[in-house]
Amino acid sequence: MNTSNLGRHLFGLASIGFGAFSLTFGDFNTWQRITPLDVGSLHEILLYLYIPAVILGGLAVQWRRTARIGAIVLGITYAIFAVLWLPRWLATPQSYDPLGNFFEQFSLVCGAIMLYASTLGDPRRATRLERFAYYGFGICVISFTLGQALYLQATASFVPAWILPGRMFWAVLTTVCFALAAIALLSGRAALLAARLTTAMIVGFGLLVWLPAPFTDPHSLTAWAGNSENGAIAGAAWIVAEYLSRRGADGRT
Repeated sequence: MNTSNLGRHLFGLASIGFGAFSLTFGDFNTWQRITPLDVGSLHEILLYLYIPAVILGGLAVQWRRTARIGAIVLGITYAIFAVLWLPRWLATPQSYDPLGNFFEQFSLVCGAIMLYASTLGDPRRATRLERFAYYGFGICVISFTLGQALYLQATASFVPAWILPGRMFWAVLTTVCFALAAIALLSGRAALLAARLTTAMIVGFGLLVWLPAPFTDPHSLTAWAGNSENGAIAGAAWIVAEYLSRRGADGRT
């Protein structure tokens, strides 16, 4: 089976999920947690700008002919939410959580940029954008490592209790895996393998952690939005792996 476009499809479907869940709950900021956006009228305006942006952008990337405009729409949308985390981090620099959330959103921006670049007919411009997105995503993987390491107990709490040998074991192991993936991606050694395994690990998070969450608490937007966020990051990682595969990566970028 040709899997060369699965990253694009997953990325788009997860974005559609963001919009669908926001429309259903009439909210998007319970997940984003951007304090200034809780102001009544501003929240309503942004809600009904956000919903069509992520739904139409996610739909557009499903087809090659419209993928470019879809990537632009999604890239701008995710970039706005990434930037909105920075004032909160500047206000509380002792906490890594806001910066970690910035890099979560930025990983989606990198996925959108790489998707956009893949539609360009100018190889030189495409290469510059792809490299920017590639190294940007590698930095995001460093952030994923730090986020798990600094909040290791919280990370362990997400691991289903029935998975042996224990929650902390998997929290530590996945943190180490993220660290090794970041080294591989940024050094260019075993980069394709690292991108594929990172994608598989994030997909695993979705299947084991986020997919069951709505069954436990179906009235929680966070439970539903977590599936979309995880799926979108997995889609971005998949797009990175596809980029390396197209470049014939044999261990170096």
